[in-house]
Amino acid sequence: MGLTHVTVKLRALNGSGAEYEADFLVDTGASDSLAPAAQLEKAGLHPVGKMTYELADGTIREYPFGLAVIEFLGEVTAGRVIFGPEDAEPILGVTALESVGILVDPASKTLKKLPAIPLK
Repeated sequence: MGLTHVTVKLRALNGSGAEYEADFLVDTGASDSLAPAAQLEKAGLHPVGKMTYELADGTIREYPFGLAVIEFLGEVTAGRVIFGPEDAEPILGVTALESVGILVDPASKTLKKLPAIPLK
C-alpha cells in the first residue's frame, strides 16, 4: 500500500488554545498517534504516562504519552499521543481513525467514512 497523509490538529484536553497542526502519515500498523515532543509541548500537551512500543524495525522503546484532542477530516476525537523524537514524522494511529469511523481503503489509498460506527 502507498502512503496516505492527512492534516491533523492536536490540542490539550484543557482547551489551552494552543495547537499543533501538521501533515500526519496514516499508519494502520500503529495503535497510537505520535508527534515530535517539542511540538506537543508547544501545544500545551504534557506527558501523563509511559508505554513500551515495538517500532517498525522490531526494536522496543519506551516513550512518554499524553492525552489530546485529535481533529482531522472534519472529525474530532481524543486519545493517546506519543511524545516522539524531534525528527519523527507525525503518525496518525488506527485508534484515532477507528474512533471516528474512518477506514483506509487499500485499493485507492484513501480514507473512507463508515456509514455508522459499530456499537455491538
